[in-house]
Amino acid sequence: MATLLSVNVGMPQDVSWQGRTVHTGVWKAPVQGPRMVRRLNIEGDGQGDLAGHGGEMRAVLVYQLQSYAYWREHLGRDDLTFGIFGENFTVDGLPDDEVCIGDRYRIGEAEFEVTQPRVTCYRVGMRLGEPAMASLLVAHHRPGFYLRVITEGRVRAGDEIILTRRGPEHLSVADADALLYLPDRDPAKLRSALRIPALSPGWQQSFRELAAAPQPGQEPGRPREPTGTRQPGRESGWPGFKPMRVSRIVRETPAVSSIYLSTTDGTPLPAARPGQYLSLRLPVGDAPAVRSYSLSLEPSADTYRISVKHEPHGKVSGYLHATLRPGDLVDVAGPRGTFVLEEGTRPIVLLSAGIGVTPVLAMLHHLAAARDPRPVWWIHTAHDRAHHAFAEETHALLARLPDAHEHIYYTAEAAPVPEGSPITHGRPTARSLAAMGLPADSDAYLCGPAPFMDSLTGCLREQGLSPENIHTEQFSALPALNPGVTATATVRPHQPPGPPGTGPLVTFARSGITTPWSAAHASLLGLAEACDIPTRWSCRTGVCHTCVTHLVSGDVGYTTPPLEPPEAGTVLVCCSAPITEVVLDL
Repeated sequence: MATLLSVNVGMPQDVSWQGRTVHTGVWKAPVQGPRMVRRLNIEGDGQGDLAGHGGEMRAVLVYQLQSYAYWREHLGRDDLTFGIFGENFTVDGLPDDEVCIGDRYRIGEAEFEVTQPRVTCYRVGMRLGEPAMASLLVAHHRPGFYLRVITEGRVRAGDEIILTRRGPEHLSVADADALLYLPDRDPAKLRSALRIPALSPGWQQSFRELAAAPQPGQEPGRPREPTGTRQPGRESGWPGFKPMRVSRIVRETPAVSSIYLSTTDGTPLPAARPGQYLSLRLPVGDAPAVRSYSLSLEPSADTYRISVKHEPHGKVSGYLHATLRPGDLVDVAGPRGTFVLEEGTRPIVLLSAGIGVTPVLAMLHHLAAARDPRPVWWIHTAHDRAHHAFAEETHALLARLPDAHEHIYYTAEAAPVPEGSPITHGRPTARSLAAMGLPADSDAYLCGPAPFMDSLTGCLREQGLSPENIHTEQFSALPALNPGVTATATVRPHQPPGPPGTGPLVTFARSGITTPWSAAHASLLGLAEACDIPTRWSCRTGVCHTCVTHLVSGDVGYTTPPLEPPEAGTVLVCCSAPITEVVLDL
């Protein structure tokens, strides 16, 4: 008979960790006497990061006495007191390889249902002073598990734990954990997991993605509750950089030029998906600079086209506009990116502002070439007629589509608008979008300045478009995802403090930082953090794949081998270091 040995609670607190402040409820301690268990937690308990812990499906965390004994021996520790693994219930029995998702148990007055394994994250390692603990819990098949409260009631140490119902499919906690985090998944077990109603929605979503993946190893990352990680998509092209020749340069507006690139040996270029971008390495400054530019034309067999705006103080854009000439050679990394036009039958809405037109223009070229029958809305914002790049080109493309709608906004145009013109003075608003009659089931693609995308995303949601169907692209660093870390003022990316490293150059392409590697940073993630580059991570030990990043060029090695390698062309920055010069899409 299993027994509840200890009830452990603790309210969230701010903890200093690696120069940051982490708001966490991982510090739990045993309490005496009965405690009331309610739908979201135990009396006197709380969770600091509700995206990864807590909520109805993760109200109570369970860990076993037998795992305590295992870790005491494995870690050589004699200070592992109940609650140190962040659990609410320390139990005798209920091993992870026997307890199944959907099992129900009565403890004292309350009844519970097993919903998922523990979400592996860095805070359990922080609590134990063992940074690799998140990885060890998974690798050694001892994660612990969460309970949902079916019937509220009082519990206390010493209560018997009585099985009241076995879950369907008999999928153990250890097997469910391995399905998400370890390689060589059993497809039959994935299908079985999706037939368990008690499995939490985040894990169901992750297992659906794994079941639908075209090849093994497409790790969905941290279970998506409520949001997931953006994952690398399939790539085309070649590894690293190769020289391409500038075949011609076309001035589109006073500030925008299109650069046509061709191979040096006449070999056919790989196809790119509409919306993808190229990365260029250019001889600007003391170290080569890497910048990414969207393909603005559907590629032909021998030509790519990018279009670049000359920013007033942009060294790289200034070089491309003032120095680059036809016939010059440029180092180019092949097409990549996940902001791509999806196949399907839903209506398409293409929204852009300024130079953000380029990726959606490539999408429009693709739609026009296929004479796609779907309804297409083209909504673009420019400063005025003189700065409206590709005006004639887009108008001609839209004329080739059977159901196209064109709406152009000029924010600083004085000339009157002819009757019947698609031009409006001002900016798109929720009211003007509503007047267009955009279907609620549309796929929308937005690119432009961040305020433009934020505003229009909200407007589209007001029109009934679901968040999953609203796609945005930005070439600056992605928003940070650092669970539990207290937000601080945004700092512009910079060179790391202290003496410069002596190792290979590391380039963070999205952030425009190139710096030599120093082993003082322990990992590429550590170097990025030293540069105040926004980062995305959860476990910091190579388990969850939240930190997966495109490796544009170069070679890396793993300081801690990940439990499952990421897909080709990507790297887990939390546990890797450069072997050669590297360029990261970060």
